[in-house]
Order: sequence, then C-alpha cells, then structure tokens
Amino acid sequence: MGPILNALIKLQSIENRLRAVKSKLSRCRRTVIFQENQLRTLQSGLEAKKEEIKMTRVQADRLELELKQRDENIARLRAHLNMAKTNKEYSAILTELNTSKADTSKIESQVLDLMKNIEADEAVCAELQKQIEEQKARLEEVRKDAEAKAVEYEAEIAAIQVEWDAAAKDVAPDVLEIFNRVADTYDGEALAVAGKQDERVDVYSCGGCFMGVPAEVINRLMTKDEIIRCSSCTRILILPEDHED
Repeated sequence: MGPILNALIKLQSIENRLRAVKSKLSRCRRTVIFQENQLRTLQSGLEAKKEEIKMTRVQADRLELELKQRDENIARLRAHLNMAKTNKEYSAILTELNTSKADTSKIESQVLDLMKNIEADEAVCAELQKQIEEQKARLEEVRKDAEAKAVEYEAEIAAIQVEWDAAAKDVAPDVLEIFNRVADTYDGEALAVAGKQDERVDVYSCGGCFMGVPAEVINRLMTKDEIIRCSSCTRILILPEDHED
C-alpha cells in the first residue's frame, strides 16, 4: 500500500484511540447521570408516598367526622328510647339504635385500618428518606470521582486530537472527507481489511460487513494506492498487514 492508504491507516489508529477515550469520558458522565436518576426516583417515590398518606388522612378524617355524627345520633336514639311510650315505639327505636351501633363499629374498623396504613406508609417514608440521604452521599462521591477522571480524559483527548490533526494533514481533503463520513457512520471504523475467507482459496470478504470482495478489487488494492470502498457497507478497503504482493 502506498502513501494514501498508509496515511489513512495511521489516521484510523489515532481515530480509534481518540474515540476510545471519548467513550470513557461519556461513560464517566453517564455514571453521574445514572446516580442522579436513582436519586430522582427515590425522591419521586417519597413524594408519591407522602401524597398517599395525605389522601389516606383525608379519608380517615372524613370517617372520623361521620363517627362523631353517628355518636350524636346514637345519643339521641338512647334519649328517645328512654322516652318511648309504647312497646312498638321502643322496639323500633331499639332496632335503629342497634343498626347504627353496627354501622359505627364497621366505620371504626375502617378508621383503624386506615391508621395502620398510615403508620406503615410513614415507615416506608422513613426508609425512603434514609435511602435518599445515602444516595445523595453516593452521588456526591461519584460526581467528585467523575469530575477528576473527566479532567484526565479531556486532557488526553486534547493531546490525541493534536496527533489526529497532524496526521490528517497528510490526507487529501477529499479523501479526509470520505474518511470522516464513513467513520461517523461506523463509530470510528472507516477502514476495513479485505481478508481471505479461507486460506486455501483466494476468496476475500470485507472485514466490516463480511460480504464478498471481488478479485479485481483485491488486485487494485495490490497494485494501486487509491480509495476503494466496499460495495456493501462503503467502508474504505485495505489489505492485511501481512499480505504478500
């Protein structure tokens, strides 16, 4: 291979290093975002549980008010019971009184259940608050670590970028444009080795998409220093380093 393809191979090597460090920087930042999302999830869960407690209290307060009204009604029925003038009237008031007492007992059970639910939800809130405080501490630790690593990665990226810019000067502008376009398509991998599918036969395939590469393309790569792209994936084809002319 001549100067054109050799320059691209050098640039590809630098491109790989550059993207690798950029990927580390991205993962570093995603780690912080993940921890932030974890914190928001816990906080949202706490707020939802607090809202649930609030609604349960409203329901309990409504039943407590109803109980107060029923107690007043029971007291009124008891007073009427003592003033009943006939057995029929006495029996009717007593039936109403017993029914009201039964209904009141049911409501008291409902209130008790609601209060138990509130107590259980408050315990959940306390646990969530504890987890939130722990997550805040974890987030702060992760953020400090990520910031320190980011400084290192950004410095490394800047240094490699200088190498990339220097190597790119050895590549013609039109070729560099093709390289960049293909690299962006395939996460930095603009070049693909056209290698043998089977060492026993001269059948070649693209190392990027594994589709077959015609023999005439291999002959051109062996004899010419020019940009030849895979007809399937459009990567720039090169020969293996140990290929014998």
